[in-house]
Amino acid sequence: MKLKIKTGDTVVVTAGDHKGSEGKVVKIDREKNKAIVEGVNMVSKHEKPSAQNPQGGIVKKEAPIQISNLSLMDPKSGEPTRVGFEVRDGKKVRVAKKSNEVL
Repeated sequence: MKLKIKTGDTVVVTAGDHKGSEGKVVKIDREKNKAIVEGVNMVSKHEKPSAQNPQGGIVKKEAPIQISNLSLMDPKSGEPTRVGFEVRDGKKVRVAKKSNEVL
């Protein structure tokens, strides 16, 4: 399946506990259809002391969120928008449905 969200896009969470939160996509897992969004869906995780983290303790980190619960931000208005594909100047590009702006 062709994903309409890519790494580096600014997205809004449209469903779930973090509805309304926005952030930048850090990583996408295509097999599980999940994405990690900066500052959204934070979980507390206990880590053992190691060479990189000699203190150990409780660490806050982002957990993956389902891609179906994310919507791209319109570059013009800053509102959530759907995404379509068009051929412009011989290239296939992603287009915001609300403003017809290239993403």
